[in-house]
Amino acid sequence: MTDTNDTRSRMPLGLAQRGYIGIIQHLSARDAGSALSDIELESRLIELGFVEGARVEVLHEGLVGRDPIAVRVDNITIAVRRREAMAIIVA
Repeated sequence: MTDTNDTRSRMPLGLAQRGYIGIIQHLSARDAGSALSDIELESRLIELGFVEGARVEVLHEGLVGRDPIAVRVDNITIAVRRREAMAIIVA
């Protein structure tokens, strides 16, 4: 079985612009630059619904520095800072 996302490049959700739609591939908090520890950041993101295979869409960007971003994860809308969104790898 082939992955339908093989043709799309993977990138951190924190780099996505408004209107982007993708699928969460995995979490990688190591280079996110968050004040939280890697384990704590990944745990919080999972609790919010950022899990592998979930569909994400960037709905809105903040006015100052395009931060935070409003993201629809499956059927819920969540605001997340771009630096924390850097831990969410999407394709």
